[in-house]
Amino acid sequence: MISLSIQANSQTLQSYFDRLRQGMADMKPVMDSIGMELETRISARFETETDPTGQAWEAWAPWTRENYPDDGNGRLLDRHGDLLASLTHSADGTSVRVGFGDPKAAFHEWGTWKMPRRGMLFADPDTGELGAGDEAALLDIVGIWLDDLMR
Repeated sequence: MISLSIQANSQTLQSYFDRLRQGMADMKPVMDSIGMELETRISARFETETDPTGQAWEAWAPWTRENYPDDGNGRLLDRHGDLLASLTHSADGTSVRVGFGDPKAAFHEWGTWKMPRRGMLFADPDTGELGAGDEAALLDIVGIWLDDLMR
């Protein structure tokens, strides 16, 4: 399995996490909520065919279109559904890992010299930067947990 880690580089998100850790003995439910939200958002990208910044995935090259199998789904990154089916997350009390069990995911996330990047996880895979919408969704999740804790 290819595992890609997301590290909170957002000062706002980090301060929310710090406040939550002070009041919660077990952060696993928070991390699991984050993992489920990211899975949902990444799955939606297969429907919209856009990366985490909202940029459309580049269309197939003519060779790919001409040689596409008759039994395929006819969608970018979804020939037989294997890549999306391999999307998963795992969480513990300190972290969440979101990624694909299909090793081809890395080629799509970064692109290759023959294939354009079609990002699924990161706005910038080299820095691990999340898309603005993903970061906002995670802030909302952590904020909800923090609100519940303060009640």
